[in-house]
Amino acid sequence: MSIDHQCCKFVANFFMEDKHKQLSKVSAAGLLVTLGIIFGDIGTSPLYVMKAIMGSSVIEADVVLGGLSCIFWTLTLQTTVKYVMLTLKADNNGEGGIFALYTLLKRMNKKWLVYIAIIGGSTLLADGFITPPISVTSAMEGLRVINPSLTQSDIIPYVIAIIAFLFIIQQFGTQLVGKFFGPVMLLWFAMLGVLGCASIYNDITILKALNPYYAYNLLVNHHEGFWLLGAVFLCTTGAEALYSDLGHCGRENIRISWFFVKTMLLLNYFGQGAALLELQGATLESANVHPFYSLMNADFLPIGIIISTAAAIVASQALISGSFTLINEAMRLNLWPKVKVKYPTTERGQLYIPSVNWILCFGCIGIVLFFGESAKMEAAYGLSIIVTMIMTTILLMNFLVMKRYPAWFIYVLMITFLFIEASFLVANLIKFEHGGYVTIIMASLLAGVMLIWLIARKIQDRYLEFTKMDKYLPILLQLSNDRTIEKYATHLVYMTGAAKNNEIEEKVIYSILRKHPKRADIYWFVHIDLADEPFCREYKVTQIIHNKVIRIDFKLGFRELPRINTMFRQVVTSLAENKEVDVVSRYESLHRENIAGDFRFVVMKKFLSYENDLPFFEKIVMDAYFTLKQVSLSEEKAFGLDTSNVTVEKVPLIIKQVKNCAITRLD
Repeated sequence: MSIDHQCCKFVANFFMEDKHKQLSKVSAAGLLVTLGIIFGDIGTSPLYVMKAIMGSSVIEADVVLGGLSCIFWTLTLQTTVKYVMLTLKADNNGEGGIFALYTLLKRMNKKWLVYIAIIGGSTLLADGFITPPISVTSAMEGLRVINPSLTQSDIIPYVIAIIAFLFIIQQFGTQLVGKFFGPVMLLWFAMLGVLGCASIYNDITILKALNPYYAYNLLVNHHEGFWLLGAVFLCTTGAEALYSDLGHCGRENIRISWFFVKTMLLLNYFGQGAALLELQGATLESANVHPFYSLMNADFLPIGIIISTAAAIVASQALISGSFTLINEAMRLNLWPKVKVKYPTTERGQLYIPSVNWILCFGCIGIVLFFGESAKMEAAYGLSIIVTMIMTTILLMNFLVMKRYPAWFIYVLMITFLFIEASFLVANLIKFEHGGYVTIIMASLLAGVMLIWLIARKIQDRYLEFTKMDKYLPILLQLSNDRTIEKYATHLVYMTGAAKNNEIEEKVIYSILRKHPKRADIYWFVHIDLADEPFCREYKVTQIIHNKVIRIDFKLGFRELPRINTMFRQVVTSLAENKEVDVVSRYESLHRENIAGDFRFVVMKKFLSYENDLPFFEKIVMDAYFTLKQVSLSEEKAFGLDTSNVTVEKVPLIIKQVKNCAITRLD
């Protein structure tokens, strides 16, 4: 077999999905749900992409045809090949997203990859501050087409009201509203296709823009051609959502529905192009034309605006839900302060994070007030998300290395996509001074929080001291039976970070034996192990001393909420039913009535001791870390413990102790 034939066979096999590895079955319902959840962001891009490409310049045929050609090949190479065909294969037990991809790569032991994930995650979150404003504002600007006397200031209150309402309803869950997302987006894409076809019918020659020559001609020969890539890039900004929301729908549903979505998008883009060719020599402002709404006649325009606004709300909702998931994953990976997470419905994967919700809400309203109109948002949009795409490419290439794909294949993909994305990045850099700095500042702040949390955890790891439990077991047994000491609790439960069964933190032993000796009938040690898969709830019980010292190891997925109070109670109940442990109170009066004993959790809360002599950088990091901890969720609430039976003990964190200071004794 020739090398060429082997290469062709390999590429064909790579893009063919093994039926045994499908993440979910393809169905009409699945495809409909996929339209509503996955394609909101990229699906609403026709509202502003052609408008951004034209800008305030005179409409020229070369720009219209070249812009359409760039859109077609961007959606083909960047969205279809990179994300739909390639990146969707890098699933973590069915879950996608940049943090899920990083979790897959942790086993490669390349420590620098965490910084790539942090940059990608923070820029993706920053994108969440501008996607709802630009989508809703672009949709509502159709009102100015109906009534030209309206000013942009007249529209802003409606935009803010819609955005505020969208964030207010998050706390109630979107299960009911979500049922309408699919039909709304199906109607939206159908409208895009019908409007586009009607316009293309008037000028079928617009289809020649499929020829890549027109893209080449625009980028090379037009004086502003290359810089228009910053506007072209807006057509694929929602591609990252295809991967991030993989777990909701499955890759086959996404892949099949994408070809319908792509067709409808292209029909609408080309329809807008055909309409713009009739306006050569004018500008959008002088002609008082909005490229998208110009496809609608006056009678249909009000209906079109309503459908557009509904689609913009769906797009915004998808971005908000994605932000909740992203922060939740960051917390599980110890890259974000612990914050309250709620589950407003029983639907799997749906969660609500109040702090993130309101930060996004005020941020989005601030974006609307700061920029005022979609044209200015377009000038700032895309700079942060292209950074996310570059980071995803780097992680994806490492994933292919881990999966042992041929080196030539990996290098071809890496060079191709990094060249495309580097070109988009350079073209987007001009947006920095036009407002792009807003999302970059937001991304920098978010990345700063993640870096502080990561570096502080590494510094603290130097402080953690573990000791062998064996030498303390006889003492614990004697303490448990020592009636001269007042009983602290029937069951005493400690959270431990020791990964090995025969080890325990020095601070835990100090708490039990020296800091107010704590006598208990049974000592429990609970450890949480974060799995490299999204959804996992497993536990293991080790009877270190039967019915006296017991350890429970919980293995939880990185998308699972650690409800330790509930999980621990279930495990203890199961052990008691199986006669593996006696949980009945040891007090005689209660024991006769077979009443279960009391449980008390002890949580160790660290504070930065004055005894530390840290280098300047580490001191700044640790000060920032403990400042963030003051506004984050407490340890007991983060573990899901019932605060009525929890004792919080403060423990001084001494990383580098101050050397003996010179003092003089006076007689």
